[in-house]
Amino acid sequence: MLTFKKHLNVPNVLSLYRLLSFPFVLYFCLTKQETTFVVLLIINLLTDVIDGFIARTFNQQTEFGAKLDSLADIGMYITAILGVIIFKSEDFAPHMVSLGVFIGVFLLPKIISYYKFREFPSLHLYSAKIGGYSQGIFFFALFVFGFIPQFYYAVIIWGILSFIEQALIVLIADAPLTNVKGLYWVMKARQED
Repeated sequence: MLTFKKHLNVPNVLSLYRLLSFPFVLYFCLTKQETTFVVLLIINLLTDVIDGFIARTFNQQTEFGAKLDSLADIGMYITAILGVIIFKSEDFAPHMVSLGVFIGVFLLPKIISYYKFREFPSLHLYSAKIGGYSQGIFFFALFVFGFIPQFYYAVIIWGILSFIEQALIVLIADAPLTNVKGLYWVMKARQED
């Protein structure tokens, strides 16, 4: 009980909500209840932004919180990509190769980290934060305004570059890292050691 209370703060509760909501969001996606799916996923996207802001602003960043947030993010990615495939497959049909590359590169740092450290990465890079925010805005725009190819490719390219940065960091790391700013800072820290 003491350990649980130690990790009980607003950012972790919001991340836990996102993690626990995953099966429900997935259910609404798989049963093709588009409106409920989109509303819940947007709530999850907003709580992801809010929990990170609160953690940084009130100095509540923890390794536990970073890992919890990363697990919740994986669930959001899974449901968002499934939602795109289930609800917007016609819009994405000409762009499936780029979406496949995005998914493959998204998985790359996770596979490397799990192989190397037996755990998934919780890096929270600046590039990943920007990518996550832009992907969330794209997802919202997709369901509200429709598919915008230029916006899609900007988001996809940024995401791929961010996932490559994550993979490089995991490759050069000697141990699992959390809450890292980016490859530049990791390289700088290695040179200082």
